[in-house]
Amino acid sequence: MGVSSMKAMFKPFIGKWIIIEMEAWDQEYVNMEVPGHFTFMKDGTGNFQFGLVQGEMDWRLENMDEKTRVEYSWEGQDEHDPVSGRGWAVIENKELHGRIFFHQGDDSGFRAKKS
Repeated sequence: MGVSSMKAMFKPFIGKWIIIEMEAWDQEYVNMEVPGHFTFMKDGTGNFQFGLVQGEMDWRLENMDEKTRVEYSWEGQDEHDPVSGRGWAVIENKELHGRIFFHQGDDSGFRAKKS
C-alpha cells in the first residue's frame, strides 16, 4: 500500500474525540477533571484522559473484517498510580466506538464524537 493511501486511511481518526459514553463509568466521572477524550496524532502517538486516568498511546491501523480499526497500547496513571493497557476503536456513523483495557484490570467500551 502506498504512503498516500495509508495517510488517507489515517485521516478520519486524527484529532480529538470527546467521550460521550463509557460502559464502566458514568459521565460525571468521565468529565471529572477535563472533558473525557481520546486524541490521535498523525505520527501514530496520542493521549487520552477520563476521570483520574490519563495515558499516552502508541497506535496503528489494522484491517478487521474490511473495516479500518485503530489498535493501541498505552501507559499512564490512575490517581498517580502507574497503569498500562491496550485498546481498539473504529469509526461508525461519524462516532468513535471502541474498548480500552487496563493491564490485569478493568475494561470498558466507549463512544466519542470528534470535537
